[in-house]
Amino acid sequence: MRIVIQRVKHASVSVDGELLSRIGAGLLVLVGVEKEDTEEDAAWLAAKTAGLRIFNDDEGVMNRSVVDTGGEILAVSQFTLTASTRKGNRPSYIRAAGHETAVPLYERYCSLLAQATGKEPGRGRFGADMAVELLNDGPVTIIIDSRLRE
Repeated sequence: MRIVIQRVKHASVSVDGELLSRIGAGLLVLVGVEKEDTEEDAAWLAAKTAGLRIFNDDEGVMNRSVVDTGGEILAVSQFTLTASTRKGNRPSYIRAAGHETAVPLYERYCSLLAQATGKEPGRGRFGADMAVELLNDGPVTIIIDSRLRE
């Protein structure tokens, strides 16, 4: 699984003009699921997301997590995170998981986030053409791949 975490002042996701979810200060997380991903990947990423210290403390040092700040999370599925750009200029999505794998792992990631943070994350609509709006705070953007546990 690959995620892109953006620290935001606010974010929202809509489909066809219908607002699905809106958050205040916190994290916008874009979630890509690959064919080989497992529940272990979802669990590791959920724990990493909840514990990632990318919010400023009283001295202006990034030393606080979304849990510490009481922030919110919006998790949006995004299969394009699985893109391979090795050959040519057209990305290949051959590694992207199909719905039968991706939906349960995305849902598991969201449910584990809820357990870790004590708050249900906002969500998009899996497989929909979504409009995501955000005001990046910092900007702070972190990319994490469960296969590269750095």
